[in-house]
Amino acid sequence: MEPPPLLLLTLLHLLLLLLLSSTTFSATTPTSLPPTPPPTHSPTPTTTPTSPSSSSSSSLDPKQVRALQSLNIPTSKDPCTQLHSNTTLCDAAKPFRHLLSLTLANCSDDVALSFTALKSLSTLQSLHFLNCPIAPIHIPSDLVSSLHSFSAVSSLRRLTGVWLARLQNLTDLTVSYVQVIASGPFVILGNLKKLRSVTISHANLTGNIPKYLNLNLTHIDFSGNKLHGRIPSSVTLLENLESLNLSSNTLSGEIPTSFGDLISLTNVSLSSNSLSGLIPESISAIPGLVHLDLSSNQLNGSIPKFLSDMKSLKHLNLANNNFQGVVPFNVSFISKLEVFKISRNSNLCYNHSVLSSKLKLGIAPCDKHGLPMSPPPAKEDSSADDSSDSDYDDSDEDSSSQSDHHHGPSKVVLGVAIGLSSIVFLIIFLILLSKWCG
Repeated sequence: MEPPPLLLLTLLHLLLLLLLSSTTFSATTPTSLPPTPPPTHSPTPTTTPTSPSSSSSSSLDPKQVRALQSLNIPTSKDPCTQLHSNTTLCDAAKPFRHLLSLTLANCSDDVALSFTALKSLSTLQSLHFLNCPIAPIHIPSDLVSSLHSFSAVSSLRRLTGVWLARLQNLTDLTVSYVQVIASGPFVILGNLKKLRSVTISHANLTGNIPKYLNLNLTHIDFSGNKLHGRIPSSVTLLENLESLNLSSNTLSGEIPTSFGDLISLTNVSLSSNSLSGLIPESISAIPGLVHLDLSSNQLNGSIPKFLSDMKSLKHLNLANNNFQGVVPFNVSFISKLEVFKISRNSNLCYNHSVLSSKLKLGIAPCDKHGLPMSPPPAKEDSSADDSSDSDYDDSDEDSSSQSDHHHGPSKVVLGVAIGLSSIVFLIIFLILLSKWCG
């Protein structure tokens, strides 16, 4: 019998190559592709210009409509019903409604607050600026009297203490990332007798914390300024105070021993100052304290064990101080915390028979004398901000298993594919050879 045609052998050879290449490709191609990053959207300003002729359908006072138009705020529909933009809030007066709240956000460079426009808006009780770096404004006396809430965040370029002190009826004041020119907070707060909440942060504010504050204050935030001196003990008279943030200033001296008299406190941050001395034992008397940040100071002595008895505590940061001795906490206390940081305390150590060395505490274990055995490791503390979901460091095992998972299967599959292809080719060759010789 004649040998098989050359074309048949060629086709069989090509079939074998296709089979081999497709098998090899499937063995080396990853099973999943990296996710495509979501599209980014540029923020849409909350204020857009509209035609003045469209204001006839508005039930708002015509003078206030014209004032809004001068600020490029939409008036094509009733501004009092534009709930989607959260720009305005109105009363229910007749025949015309009046503005009670106005928020200006992401202002353009050509926005100007004229005295006439502000005079027309004297019914406002709340006035808020967000990212509106416009020139400082002169507020009419009628508007000064009616305002209960005022905020300026990255807006108005600069403010003076005297200007803010005019807003005598405020219950809520927020000024952040705006330079405030004043000799101290008292210049502002001494005149605001109705104030309940005050935030003056990142404002380059100098001076001391006032010795006398409104006893009805529930929120104080003076963070990110240049305040100096001691924390006055009179602060502890604020029985209604729920939040106190004095972080990132240059405060010195000791924390007042009567600090525990602030029985309503839930959040305290005194971090990044120059405070010294011990943690007052009275803090244990604050029943609802959730957040305590004393990091980056010069506090010393031993860490008090009473902190572990505070049942509401979830965030405890004592890092970067001069604490010494043995950490008095056990695993059950640390595990209930969402944030726990004690690193960068060179004289602090932990009992390795109580706490596992795999806990990333950032301090050394203790020797038999209660002293650090070696320099503290460079790892950060365990906290809710850590990228790892575990308090244990299993990075070596994870990387090893990932390496095996990525490289192992591709080599095995490739070898099997080559072997099967060889067997198929051999069988076909033997069949053809038997027919040719038969």
